Amino acid sequence: MEDSRIGLPIGIALDRFIKRFQDDFPYATGELSQLLRDIALAGKVVNREVNKAGLVNISGSMGIDNIQGEDQQKLDVLANIRFIRALTKGGEAAAIISEEDESVIDLHNNGKYIIAIDPLDGSSNIDVNVSIGTIFSIYRRRSSVGSPVKEEDVLQPGTSQVAAGYLLYGSSTMLVYTTGKGVNGFTYDPTLGEYFLSHQDMRIPDEGKIYSVNEAASLGFPDPVKKYLNYCHENAHTSRYIGALVADFHRNLLKGGIYMYPSTTRYPKGKLRLMYECNALAFVVEQAGGKASSGDSRILEIAPNNLHQRCPLFIGSKAMVDKLESYF
Repeated sequence: MEDSRIGLPIGIALDRFIKRFQDDFPYATGELSQLLRDIALAGKVVNREVNKAGLVNISGSMGIDNIQGEDQQKLDVLANIRFIRALTKGGEAAAIISEEDESVIDLHNNGKYIIAIDPLDGSSNIDVNVSIGTIFSIYRRRSSVGSPVKEEDVLQPGTSQVAAGYLLYGSSTMLVYTTGKGVNGFTYDPTLGEYFLSHQDMRIPDEGKIYSVNEAASLGFPDPVKKYLNYCHENAHTSRYIGALVADFHRNLLKGGIYMYPSTTRYPKGKLRLMYECNALAFVVEQAGGKASSGDSRILEIAPNNLHQRCPLFIGSKAMVDKLESYF
């Protein structure tokens, strides 16, 4: 069947795009469409707050650690509140799991969806005005609507995602998402207060020359990753590492490349979270023709055993991830 997205006019508004392709969703009753609108709305609010950092007292550290044991930034807390508030008012979500919260946030027993979210990825970059982002996943609950949310609703593998994406707060603000029918990117126009289609049917190049990794930690990398880095050096690949997962991933999605966060001596299970970061971006990259791996497993097939499970991540152009896996 011919894809009706082909030939869509660049500049179509996000809301119109969602309505136009609502029937593509596995359960086309409108709730998923509303969830995407709620996330987009919260992104507008967070974008506004991010742009005020430095002008008002919302930058800097809270002086406490979050559940991950990481220094919590003021904007981390603010972004978490904004997304929870937007998703609560929408009424479509049964529960939220957030990187910033220890346990499940119950919302509405009548909600049909579970949201996993990293409200502000790369928050250590806030105070130096470098790109940061939000990462989200949407799952359909497995238990009966109207009953309390159960563990089986929350701890689902990435293959169960019905939608996923990210917001990038950079030189422009973008919303990139997939519902399993390809990947599309929307750029926010602050003068109109609306997202417009700017990157249609995004495809990651199969090959690339960019590798993104914190090489300062390379002494603690597994041998297969060290060997792959030597391969990159020998083949004159380019190192590009911003230190914000969304920003590094987005660049590689457009230009071709691989992002790597392996297990290390300090983080033997990896540092990134499977539920909040890895699954969402793995769904996006696969829909764009790329690949996401833990080194020996497809990310989307890893069965989660806890909310804050960590996982090594190698994600990007398919040929580059295949080459990396060949060393394992």
